[in-house]
Amino acid sequence: MNYSFTDRTGGLSTGAFLSRNLATHVGDDQATVIANRAELENLLGLPIQYMNQIHGDAVATVGAEIIPEPTADALVTQSVDIGLAVMVADCIPLLLASSQTVAAVHVGRKGLMNRVALAAIKEMRSRDTSEITAVVGPSICGQCYEVSQDIYEDVSKTFPLAASKTRDGGLALNLSRALIDQLQSLGVQVVDEGRCTVEEKNLYSYRRDGVTGRQVGVVWL
Repeated sequence: MNYSFTDRTGGLSTGAFLSRNLATHVGDDQATVIANRAELENLLGLPIQYMNQIHGDAVATVGAEIIPEPTADALVTQSVDIGLAVMVADCIPLLLASSQTVAAVHVGRKGLMNRVALAAIKEMRSRDTSEITAVVGPSICGQCYEVSQDIYEDVSKTFPLAASKTRDGGLALNLSRALIDQLQSLGVQVVDEGRCTVEEKNLYSYRRDGVTGRQVGVVWL
């Protein structure tokens, strides 16, 4: 499985976006973001397809050519000539790969609830029935993702393993733990590369900083 997770180092962005911001929608200088994206493509050696993420459950399939960013929260391809990117700054970057198909999935709280990962896996299995491996990347941890009581109850009722507490006993959610259980229940092998975006200063975190950039997970065949 070929994949990579970026962090906030090694780019050209400045100020709140220092330095490898890869998102065009957060207020950073557009030319600088394009330069950061081009540098990443040069580093990985292939063009990268991004998407317009909206916390939905839509899955977009793409071929070998880069297209205008589709409005979706999962990308799937069988092309060996392209990388798929998911942008995050606390949500989970989920990368999936089988022998002939890869997917990049944006899984936040809403994405867990609407089961966008399952939609991506269903699309992959409709094209390729070989075993799927998942890599769960850095996201906000179960001790840092404090939520209101109604959100806590709504999510933990459906996903009991998401229930968590902050260090001072507040209500929190562990989305990655719930997602990993969901994936394993489908027979997907999981590699957990989770680190906390809030706690690690070299990662972008919307919860910690508000105005900030986005790192990405990229997967390719």
